[in-house]
Amino acid sequence: MGEYRAMTKVSYNQIAGGSLERLAALSDGLFAIAMTLLVLDLKLPGAAGIHSERELAQGLLLLGPRLLMFAMGFLTLGIFWTGQQTQLRHFARGDRNLGWIHLAFLFAASVMPFSTMLLAEFLAYRLALLVYWVNILALGATLYFSWRYAVRAGLLKDDVSHATSCAIERRILIAQALYALGALFCVWNTLASIGFIFALQLYYAIAPRLRFGAGSDRKSEV
Repeated sequence: MGEYRAMTKVSYNQIAGGSLERLAALSDGLFAIAMTLLVLDLKLPGAAGIHSERELAQGLLLLGPRLLMFAMGFLTLGIFWTGQQTQLRHFARGDRNLGWIHLAFLFAASVMPFSTMLLAEFLAYRLALLVYWVNILALGATLYFSWRYAVRAGLLKDDVSHATSCAIERRILIAQALYALGALFCVWNTLASIGFIFALQLYYAIAPRLRFGAGSDRKSEV
Protein backbone atom coordinates (compact mmCIF):
# COMPACT_ATOMS: atom_id res chain seq x y z
CA MET A 1 0.00 0.00 0.00
CA GLY A 2 2.82 2.40 0.89
CA GLU A 3 4.56 1.56 -2.37
CA TYR A 4 1.35 2.31 -4.30
CA ARG A 5 1.00 5.70 -2.62
CA ALA A 6 4.62 6.56 -3.44
CA MET A 7 4.01 5.66 -7.09
CA THR A 8 0.85 7.75 -7.31
CA LYS A 9 2.21 10.82 -5.50
CA VAL A 10 2.68 13.63 -8.00
CA SER A 11 3.92 17.15 -7.33
CA TYR A 12 1.69 19.95 -8.61
CA ASN A 13 4.73 21.67 -10.13
CA GLN A 14 5.25 18.61 -12.32
CA ILE A 15 1.89 19.00 -14.04
CA ALA A 16 1.43 22.80 -14.06
CA GLY A 17 1.95 25.12 -17.01
CA GLY A 18 2.72 22.54 -19.68
CA SER A 19 0.37 23.71 -22.44
CA LEU A 20 2.28 25.41 -25.25
CA GLU A 21 -1.00 26.07 -27.08
CA ARG A 22 -2.42 28.11 -24.19
CA LEU A 23 0.86 29.98 -23.84
CA ALA A 24 0.84 30.84 -27.54
CA ALA A 25 -2.79 31.97 -27.33
CA LEU A 26 -2.04 34.22 -24.34
CA SER A 27 0.97 35.65 -26.15
CA ASP A 28 -1.00 36.41 -29.31
CA GLY A 29 -3.70 38.21 -27.34
CA LEU A 30 -1.29 40.28 -25.26
CA PHE A 31 0.82 41.32 -28.24
CA ALA A 32 -2.32 42.29 -30.16
CA ILE A 33 -3.47 44.50 -27.27
CA ALA A 34 -0.01 46.06 -26.80
CA MET A 35 0.22 46.86 -30.52
CA THR A 36 -3.22 48.43 -30.43
CA LEU A 37 -2.39 50.54 -27.38
CA LEU A 38 0.49 52.11 -29.27
CA VAL A 39 -1.89 53.88 -31.63
CA LEU A 40 -3.68 55.62 -28.75
CA ASP A 41 -0.73 58.00 -28.46
CA LEU A 42 -1.30 59.29 -32.00
CA LYS A 43 -3.21 62.46 -31.26
CA LEU A 44 -3.11 65.45 -33.58
CA PRO A 45 -1.57 68.36 -31.62
CA GLY A 46 -3.83 71.39 -31.35
CA ALA A 47 -6.70 69.67 -33.18
CA ALA A 48 -9.26 72.08 -31.75
CA GLY A 49 -7.44 75.05 -33.29
CA ILE A 50 -7.28 73.64 -36.84
CA HIS A 51 -9.59 75.51 -39.23
CA SER A 52 -7.90 75.13 -42.63
CA GLU A 53 -6.13 72.65 -44.89
CA ARG A 54 -2.83 74.40 -44.21
CA GLU A 55 -3.22 74.17 -40.45
CA LEU A 56 -4.14 70.49 -40.80
CA ALA A 57 -1.03 69.85 -42.87
CA GLN A 58 1.10 71.60 -40.26
CA GLY A 59 -0.52 69.49 -37.54
CA LEU A 60 0.24 66.30 -39.42
CA LEU A 61 3.87 67.36 -39.78
CA LEU A 62 4.05 67.94 -36.04
CA LEU A 63 2.67 64.44 -35.58
CA GLY A 64 5.70 63.00 -37.43
CA PRO A 65 7.87 62.19 -34.36
CA ARG A 66 5.01 60.32 -32.70
CA LEU A 67 4.41 58.38 -35.92
CA LEU A 68 8.07 57.36 -35.86
CA MET A 69 7.77 56.20 -32.26
CA PHE A 70 4.61 54.28 -33.13
CA ALA A 71 6.49 52.53 -35.95
CA MET A 72 9.42 51.74 -33.64
CA GLY A 73 7.18 50.32 -30.93
CA PHE A 74 5.20 48.26 -33.43
CA LEU A 75 8.38 46.90 -35.02
CA THR A 76 9.83 46.04 -31.61
CA LEU A 77 6.74 44.07 -30.64
CA GLY A 78 6.58 42.39 -34.03
CA ILE A 79 10.22 41.32 -33.88
CA PHE A 80 9.91 39.83 -30.40
CA TRP A 81 6.57 38.19 -31.15
CA THR A 82 8.26 36.47 -34.09
CA GLY A 83 11.16 35.46 -31.84
CA GLN A 84 8.85 33.92 -29.27
CA GLN A 85 6.80 32.07 -31.90
CA THR A 86 10.03 30.68 -33.35
CA GLN A 87 10.95 29.24 -29.98
CA LEU A 88 7.49 27.82 -29.29
CA ARG A 89 7.57 26.07 -32.65
CA HIS A 90 10.74 24.22 -31.61
CA PHE A 91 9.49 23.16 -28.16
CA ALA A 92 8.18 19.62 -27.78
CA ARG A 93 6.50 20.44 -24.49
CA GLY A 94 6.49 23.02 -21.72
CA ASP A 95 6.63 23.03 -17.94
CA ARG A 96 5.85 25.37 -15.07
CA ASN A 97 9.24 27.11 -15.13
CA LEU A 98 9.13 27.70 -18.87
CA GLY A 99 5.63 29.09 -18.51
CA TRP A 100 6.73 31.64 -15.91
CA ILE A 101 9.73 32.65 -17.99
CA HIS A 102 7.38 33.46 -20.84
CA LEU A 103 5.02 35.29 -18.50
CA ALA A 104 8.00 37.48 -17.56
CA PHE A 105 8.62 37.97 -21.29
CA LEU A 106 4.98 38.99 -21.76
CA PHE A 107 5.26 41.39 -18.83
CA ALA A 108 8.11 43.15 -20.63
CA ALA A 109 6.04 43.20 -23.82
CA SER A 110 3.09 44.76 -21.99
CA VAL A 111 5.33 47.65 -20.83
CA MET A 112 6.37 48.51 -24.40
CA PRO A 113 3.44 50.92 -25.04
CA PHE A 114 4.47 52.93 -21.97
CA SER A 115 8.18 53.10 -22.83
CA THR A 116 7.31 54.02 -26.42
CA MET A 117 4.95 56.81 -25.34
CA LEU A 118 7.54 58.09 -22.87
CA LEU A 119 10.13 58.31 -25.63
CA ALA A 120 7.65 60.01 -27.95
CA GLU A 121 6.93 62.63 -25.29
CA PHE A 122 10.57 63.26 -24.40
CA LEU A 123 12.55 62.64 -27.59
CA ALA A 124 15.54 64.74 -26.52
CA TYR A 125 15.90 63.15 -23.09
CA ARG A 126 18.50 60.41 -22.60
CA LEU A 127 16.58 58.88 -19.71
CA ALA A 128 13.52 58.29 -21.90
CA LEU A 129 15.71 56.56 -24.49
CA LEU A 130 17.35 54.42 -21.81
CA VAL A 131 13.96 53.34 -20.44
CA TYR A 132 13.00 52.24 -23.95
CA TRP A 133 16.28 50.34 -24.32
CA VAL A 134 15.91 48.64 -20.92
CA ASN A 135 12.49 47.45 -22.08
CA ILE A 136 14.09 45.91 -25.17
CA LEU A 137 16.85 44.41 -23.00
CA ALA A 138 14.25 42.77 -20.76
CA LEU A 139 12.50 41.26 -23.78
CA GLY A 140 15.76 39.90 -25.18
CA ALA A 141 17.03 38.58 -21.84
CA THR A 142 13.86 36.65 -21.05
CA LEU A 143 13.71 35.24 -24.57
CA TYR A 144 17.33 34.10 -24.34
CA PHE A 145 16.81 32.62 -20.88
CA SER A 146 13.74 30.79 -22.19
CA TRP A 147 15.75 29.04 -24.88
CA ARG A 148 18.65 28.20 -22.57
CA TYR A 149 16.26 26.73 -20.02
CA ALA A 150 14.44 24.67 -22.66
CA VAL A 151 17.77 23.26 -23.88
CA ARG A 152 18.89 22.28 -20.36
CA ALA A 153 15.49 20.86 -19.40
CA GLY A 154 15.21 18.75 -22.55
CA LEU A 155 12.05 20.48 -23.78
CA LEU A 156 13.10 20.78 -27.43
CA LYS A 157 11.82 18.59 -30.23
CA ASP A 158 14.06 15.70 -31.20
CA ASP A 159 14.73 17.12 -34.66
CA VAL A 160 16.11 20.46 -33.39
CA SER A 161 19.77 20.49 -34.41
CA HIS A 162 22.66 22.01 -32.53
CA ALA A 163 23.12 24.44 -35.44
CA THR A 164 19.52 25.64 -35.06
CA SER A 165 19.97 26.13 -31.33
CA CYS A 166 23.17 28.12 -31.86
CA ALA A 167 21.50 30.23 -34.56
CA ILE A 168 18.64 31.21 -32.25
CA GLU A 169 20.99 32.11 -29.40
CA ARG A 170 23.34 33.98 -31.71
CA ARG A 171 20.47 36.01 -33.18
CA ILE A 172 19.35 37.21 -29.75
CA LEU A 173 22.86 38.02 -28.51
CA ILE A 174 23.88 39.93 -31.65
CA ALA A 175 20.63 41.89 -31.70
CA GLN A 176 20.96 42.84 -28.04
CA ALA A 177 24.57 43.92 -28.55
CA LEU A 178 23.49 46.17 -31.43
CA TYR A 179 20.61 47.61 -29.42
CA ALA A 180 23.06 48.39 -26.61
CA LEU A 181 25.33 50.12 -29.11
CA GLY A 182 22.37 52.17 -30.33
CA ALA A 183 21.49 53.15 -26.78
CA LEU A 184 25.10 54.19 -26.19
CA PHE A 185 24.81 56.70 -29.01
CA CYS A 186 22.50 58.78 -26.80
CA VAL A 187 25.60 59.98 -24.95
CA TRP A 188 26.42 61.85 -28.14
CA ASN A 189 22.96 62.55 -29.54
CA THR A 190 19.57 61.10 -28.64
CA LEU A 191 18.16 61.49 -32.15
CA ALA A 192 21.14 59.61 -33.59
CA SER A 193 20.46 56.82 -31.10
CA ILE A 194 16.80 56.66 -32.14
CA GLY A 195 17.75 56.62 -35.81
CA PHE A 196 20.21 53.75 -35.30
CA ILE A 197 17.68 51.67 -33.36
CA PHE A 198 14.96 52.32 -35.94
CA ALA A 199 17.28 51.30 -38.79
CA LEU A 200 18.21 48.16 -36.84
CA GLN A 201 14.55 47.28 -36.35
CA LEU A 202 13.83 47.76 -40.05
CA TYR A 203 16.71 45.42 -40.86
CA TYR A 204 15.42 42.70 -38.55
CA ALA A 205 11.91 43.10 -39.93
CA ILE A 206 13.03 42.87 -43.57
CA ALA A 207 16.00 40.47 -43.27
CA PRO A 208 14.00 37.21 -43.33
CA ARG A 209 13.02 37.99 -46.92
CA LEU A 210 16.53 38.88 -48.11
CA ARG A 211 18.79 36.53 -50.05
CA PHE A 212 22.52 37.00 -50.30
CA GLY A 213 23.37 34.96 -53.37
CA ALA A 214 21.68 32.42 -55.57
CA GLY A 215 23.10 29.43 -53.71
CA SER A 216 22.54 30.72 -50.23
CA ASP A 217 19.89 29.12 -48.04
CA ARG A 218 20.68 31.14 -44.96
CA LYS A 219 17.72 32.95 -43.44
CA SER A 220 17.02 34.94 -40.33
CA GLU A 221 16.16 32.53 -37.56
CA VAL A 222 13.94 34.86 -35.48
